[in-house]
Amino acid sequence: MTHDHSYVEDFAPDANVLPPRAWLDDASARLSLSGDWTFRLSPSVADAPDDLKDPDTRGWDTIAVPGHWQLSGYGAPAYTNVVYPFPLEPPFVPTGNPTGDYVRTVTVPADWVDARVVLRFEGVDSRFAVYVNGERVGWSSGSRLPSEFDLTNVVEPGKEVRIAVRVHQWSLGSYVEDQDMWWLSGIFREVNLMALRPGAPTDVFVHASYAGGTGTLSVDADVAGTVVVPELDLEFATGAEVTAAVEPWSAESPRLYDGVLRTEDGEVLLRIGFRTVAIADGVLTVNGNRVLFSGVNRHEFHPDRGRALTEQDMLDDVLIMKRAGINAVRTSHYPPHPHFLSLCDEYGLYVIDECDLESHGFGYEPQPPKLPNPVMDDRFRDDLVGRMRRMVERDKNHPSIVIWSLGNECGIGENLRAMYAFAKDRDPSRPVHYKLDRGMQLGDVYSETYTSVENVEKIGADPASHKGMPFIVCEYGHAMGNGPGGLLDYREVFEKYPRCQGGFIWEFIDHGLRTTIDGREVYAYGGDFGETIHDGNFVCDGLLFPDRTPSPGMHEYAKVIEPLRIVADGNRVAITNLYEVLDTSHLTFSYVVETEGVQVDAGSLPVPAIAAGQTVTVDLPDADASKPETWVTVTASLAADTSWADAGHRIAWGQIRLDEPAPAAPIATGTPADGVAGVDGITVGALRNVRLDVWRAPTDNDAVPGAAWRAPGVASAWKEAGLHRVQHRIVSTGVNDGAWQVVVRTAPPALQWGLVSTWRWARLDDGVLLDLEVVPDGQFPDTLPRLGITFELPKVEHVEWYGAGPNEAYVDTRAAAAVGRYSATVDELQTPYVRPQENGHRIDTRWAVLTGSAGSLRIEAAPDLFGLTVRNWTTADLENAKHTIDLTAGDTTYVTVDLAQAGIGSNACGPDLPDKYQLHTTPRSVSVKFAG
Repeated sequence: MTHDHSYVEDFAPDANVLPPRAWLDDASARLSLSGDWTFRLSPSVADAPDDLKDPDTRGWDTIAVPGHWQLSGYGAPAYTNVVYPFPLEPPFVPTGNPTGDYVRTVTVPADWVDARVVLRFEGVDSRFAVYVNGERVGWSSGSRLPSEFDLTNVVEPGKEVRIAVRVHQWSLGSYVEDQDMWWLSGIFREVNLMALRPGAPTDVFVHASYAGGTGTLSVDADVAGTVVVPELDLEFATGAEVTAAVEPWSAESPRLYDGVLRTEDGEVLLRIGFRTVAIADGVLTVNGNRVLFSGVNRHEFHPDRGRALTEQDMLDDVLIMKRAGINAVRTSHYPPHPHFLSLCDEYGLYVIDECDLESHGFGYEPQPPKLPNPVMDDRFRDDLVGRMRRMVERDKNHPSIVIWSLGNECGIGENLRAMYAFAKDRDPSRPVHYKLDRGMQLGDVYSETYTSVENVEKIGADPASHKGMPFIVCEYGHAMGNGPGGLLDYREVFEKYPRCQGGFIWEFIDHGLRTTIDGREVYAYGGDFGETIHDGNFVCDGLLFPDRTPSPGMHEYAKVIEPLRIVADGNRVAITNLYEVLDTSHLTFSYVVETEGVQVDAGSLPVPAIAAGQTVTVDLPDADASKPETWVTVTASLAADTSWADAGHRIAWGQIRLDEPAPAAPIATGTPADGVAGVDGITVGALRNVRLDVWRAPTDNDAVPGAAWRAPGVASAWKEAGLHRVQHRIVSTGVNDGAWQVVVRTAPPALQWGLVSTWRWARLDDGVLLDLEVVPDGQFPDTLPRLGITFELPKVEHVEWYGAGPNEAYVDTRAAAAVGRYSATVDELQTPYVRPQENGHRIDTRWAVLTGSAGSLRIEAAPDLFGLTVRNWTTADLENAKHTIDLTAGDTTYVTVDLAQAGIGSNACGPDLPDKYQLHTTPRSVSVKFAG
């Protein structure tokens, strides 16, 4: 048999595929084909043998389905964000087109007589053909969408059937699947052989709306039957419309009613959520209530399995979101596994369901010399409209889906208009979204990405802007590496303006693939598999590390989006309920009083039930506020177990200072300290090589290495100013006004500016006092990464500190930092970003004690607060490392006491760091005491 592979480059999306239908929990018999298949990979289509009529698979390998062949030892993953890894010349794809053949032999159950036998694939990347007993029955594409083939005429119940699937890495479909993710191929979702009885329903559309306490329900089905909802005492025919008093479904209160559709030969289980999505006066509502999306963009990802997620992986994601206070998911940039949507229905998450479409590698404009984007190319019309239809039909019964999305980053074209028209005609109950719709022609909400806080506020302040549509920032807070910063600023604007309805952090999880380099385990990113074209670690931009451990960015986001605001109101506490519909009766409130981090009182706080949108003010416990640094922390926790967290889970917290902050008395001066001025710095007691430090290992938001499409970040300007290679020249030393004084000029080579620092050391009875003044000199840069004092100590094992914690925090990532007394090992102070970078900074430290085998060192500043960083490698080591395994501890610990450090921001894919978070080059001073 000679194989015809022309379908690989065919503009048609499929052949002999059944019409799309809803994903159902029905009584159809099914035989799971997940598990081991025999497998063979050919380097190209031309090399794939013409033997699928009767293949001899004895020499073939075994591969797991679901799975990706690149993660099973065949070929290698590759990561790009924007550019295609092959020439842009549709419909052609490279001749070197890896092609995988999967073969599985099963016996069709004997009792499937008179049933229609259907083979269903939930997801195959990229295009594939199906052969049954040697006969090609059809082919399909649309990697993240299901495909079904009717095998009734080619199989016989009670007999064996050989199923062969030929999968191609590249196809015409690859041109519209240019999402920001790893290129991974294969059968990565489940495969099932199903028996559909002639009298059983195979497609159902549930219409369940809500208004004023009443639910309206109708069910359409391709086979007429009877719908029963026992809890509502409803029994009615398909196509009829009934009403009942119901509780509505929302993300906060995901009320579902169990129903069943029965026909002569089958039944379908229904999970019904009554809710109405509407836009009124420019505000998107669910059941009449304004929605504020505290969302995330979510790719399907696991560090070992890629996009082949298990049901447990999906549940883990939902539980993490719910426990963090996240209430919404944008399924970037393709429909997820349908089980995930069922979990969103059950646990309560709003969903923007996005079509399997992205083609930004073409650019967005149609004029020459660029090829037209596929959304502007008539040849792609059937494929793209078909993708929208397949998503809507599959997912239409999920109450969690409140918005359909046409896709992502494709420009504007007539094909999108056709997709929009289909969605609105088939399902007018949901708004449609598309983020690049600047002309507001293809959507019902206005959406942008990475909009600055200032521009969000401009949109919110002008009710007529952008046709008065609801405004969503569908991507913001780019969570790449250390960050994102400035989230609280966005939240305050979202809460201020009703039309500004929140947004979705990019993104949920780092896509670091677990592998080994030189025998050591790492999380790999672009370039680690030898790709010639890649976008570096831009694939690691999530709130979770690859193993789903929350990053500091996740802790920050969870604090910012808390559903309660707990703040001081004079000598009382004001608690505002920001829930959409819930009151606070499901919460308990407690308090802890601490003086300089030591608990002196604790108890429960009586708080009446607060209705959604309301504020109450309650008395704080009596406490001795005469002692300095007396704080009360009020915490709201779950009163009882829920489906997603146990009783006691913290929902929100606020911290209030009870004492009146008084200017701290300066540390008393002493006698001149013995000091030795060296070329590289100053040595005082245990402190070695004390020096002024102005450099940090650039964060991903300072610079994005490896992403050629990105403009240089601020780190480039900092390097032009020589901040990464300053030298220190001692200007003078000697006793001056009762202190040992050293004047140092810190400056880069080849440039005419510097920082003149005056170091005044005095010995006290219990330590050494440093008074430091820094004055810029010459044509200095406008901003610095940091301004601090770095020194070396014999290896430190443990750090205790009083200040902000427990996690790292910077000037614009400090919402989640509470004042308290904390302790950690030096290893625990490090944040293991997939690409090493500046991390571990503890802002607003009052004092710290560093302990190692050589003894202890206490650091305190008065009247100043300082930033503390302690690590077992140099900044240069950190900057030069590609992975965490490249960082090796030695016998020296490097400590930085920061006067100030620049904020973090979101500029890896977002606006510039706001001016208020930049560290401007101005005169600064600090007093620090060091004691053994």
